[in-house]
Amino acid sequence: MWEARAREGRGPDLLAWTRAQPLPATPLRRETFTAPQDRVLVLTWWEGEPDADYPELDEPPEELVTRAVHRWRFASVEVDGHPKG
Repeated sequence: MWEARAREGRGPDLLAWTRAQPLPATPLRRETFTAPQDRVLVLTWWEGEPDADYPELDEPPEELVTRAVHRWRFASVEVDGHPKG
């Protein structure tokens, strides 16, 4: 999970920058979200262990964001009420 907060009024620019960023490998799925306070969130799904070396989006240009990007890794344990594995 990749999350960034845009500088005031720069939300559309951050969203456009994020959507244009390629990854060196193709995830199973990639979704981009927006939220209040000009936040942009990108979720990518990968096959394998959560601590594997998966590609991540870069840091956006400093003029677009108020702080460093936040990144978290999660492992799926349930889908629609059905435990995985």
